[in-house]
Amino acid sequence: MSPELVSILVLVVVFVIATTRSVNMGALAFAAAFGVGTLVADLDADGIFAGFPGDLFVVLVGVTYLFAIARANGTTDWLVHAAVRLVRGRVALIPWVMFALTGALTAIGAVSPAAVAIVAPIALSFATRYAISPLLMGTMVVHGAQAGGFSPISIYGSIVNGIVEREGLPGSEVTLFLASLIANLLIAGVLFALLGGRKLWARGSVPTDGATGEGDARPADGETPGPGTDATSGTATGTGPATSGATPATPATPAAPTAPTAPASPTAVAVRPGREAGVTGGTGDTGGTAGIIRLTPARIATLTALVALVVAVLGFDLDAGLTAVSLAVVLSTAWPDDSRRAVGEIAWSTVLLICGVLTYVGVLEEMGTITWAGEGVGGIGVPLLAAVLLCYIGAVVSAFASSVGIMGALIPLAVPFLAQGEIGAVGMVAALAVSATVVDVSPFSTNGALVLAAAPDVDRERFFRQLMVYGGIVVAAVPALAWLVLVVPGLG
Repeated sequence: MSPELVSILVLVVVFVIATTRSVNMGALAFAAAFGVGTLVADLDADGIFAGFPGDLFVVLVGVTYLFAIARANGTTDWLVHAAVRLVRGRVALIPWVMFALTGALTAIGAVSPAAVAIVAPIALSFATRYAISPLLMGTMVVHGAQAGGFSPISIYGSIVNGIVEREGLPGSEVTLFLASLIANLLIAGVLFALLGGRKLWARGSVPTDGATGEGDARPADGETPGPGTDATSGTATGTGPATSGATPATPATPAAPTAPTAPASPTAVAVRPGREAGVTGGTGDTGGTAGIIRLTPARIATLTALVALVVAVLGFDLDAGLTAVSLAVVLSTAWPDDSRRAVGEIAWSTVLLICGVLTYVGVLEEMGTITWAGEGVGGIGVPLLAAVLLCYIGAVVSAFASSVGIMGALIPLAVPFLAQGEIGAVGMVAALAVSATVVDVSPFSTNGALVLAAAPDVDRERFFRQLMVYGGIVVAAVPALAWLVLVVPGLG
């Protein structure tokens, strides 16, 4: 057996173990890089670490650090409630608010599972209270997260654009972003039409007292909101101290996981009956009114920092990771209490995942596996067939494993194939990115599992089957459509 084939089989084993045993894929990849690099490729430590993505490491740490501070001081809670006030309680617009909100969060640097874990419990509580299909609401949240997931300053966008640049491929940050945005927006539109959106338009609006519909005093089935509880979600909206006049809240678990986890993630739990709230984040400032989250100096500064990050990266071409770390340090220095736990909430598992997989890919490049495999795909003799096969490989694997991990492996594998010039690299990379991320609605993926766990008062077995069937439809249809729209027009 050739060394190249051994290295690819080891990569397959890494994906299988990570999927079936819930072991961090990055840790497995580091071990695989050490074993294959030493025993098969005869590389020393310097050769193995040559592929370590130091720039992406800083991006991942920086943006998740900044976003952890925003979550800790209640800025993300303010964004959620402001979005609902913006539509004046119009029921039909609530799913689109959740879509836009998760898209905005991932676009400015939130890890996709973190954004889903923040918004999904609130979104699914809205679905229960206002008789909105949980499948509609849950999938809108996930597709929203993926819609913004490839902005130039996002985690996914930074990773893919970094890989493209490192591999010397022609790239377009705007094309990548718009491809994912438009694809997920179209899917969301179809879902809205098929899952009861038209009926929602006929229902008008609901009261929006306190920004979240407190005027609707109906608790969800089996739920008795405690003092100060958000009447819409029934959950605590942060981790800070209880507001004035409220019973001290039970310490809340972190609002969002910082990396892919097993489906039974404790950070995305269903609404608990009678859970006392009235908390809004690290500052705990609600102005003395339950459910109303006010802007505090810390939140204003955090919003300013997020805007500054966008301006610095897009307007001045500054490094996203270094800029985010710098802004996070400023916020931490000014409000140390709010930011005390932020370092612990950095997406360390995601950092390990990405750095491990890309280090192993670097070993593959050092030993010539990338060229060997790419020539094999190109040797099919039918460029369009090879392209669609790569899209389906990305979709199928991502439905059960890490979307980022498979993109980190597939794009380099496609380099020699793309170097032939018969398939446009920009369109192919965009098709791979779309194919590997829209399938995150699968209940076996992190985002799908978070939605399943966050849905209160539903038949979970039935909801699981719905997500599984919908995920299967997406896996079957989207790669072919992405290939048809993004790859075929670029055939050389």
